[in-house]
Amino acid sequence: QVRLVESGGGSVQAGGSLRLSCVVFGYAYSSYCMGWFRQAPGKERERVAEIASDGSTHYADSVKGRFTIAKDNAKNTLYLQMNSLKPEDTAMFYCAADYASYGASCPFRYWGQGTQVTVSS
Repeated sequence: QVRLVESGGGSVQAGGSLRLSCVVFGYAYSSYCMGWFRQAPGKERERVAEIASDGSTHYADSVKGRFTIAKDNAKNTLYLQMNSLKPEDTAMFYCAADYASYGASCPFRYWGQGTQVTVSS
C-alpha cells in the first residue's frame, strides 16, 4: 500500500521561505515520478513542480526561480524548497506520486493528505 505523508507547512511572511517534505511508504521510490500540487480556496488544483519519469524537473511559471523540487532516494523523501514566498502562494500543498515508464507522463494516482502554507503580506 502506497502512502505519502507531507510536513513542513506553516505561516510565514512574504519574502520568507519554507521547505515541504513528503515521505513515501510502500513502493520502490526511486522508480516513481513525483510532484507537488497546490489548491487555494475557490481555485483549481495547480501542479507546482514535478520530477518526471525521465528525471527531468518541471515548474509552474508562477514559481520558477523561487521553488526547487528535489528527492532523496535514500530517505524516500521528496522536498519542495520555497523561497521568496508571496501571499498568492497561500494554499494547501499536496505531494503526489506514481509509476510511469521512462518518458511517459505521470498518472499521479497516489496523494498525501496535504499541508497548509499561508503567506502574509
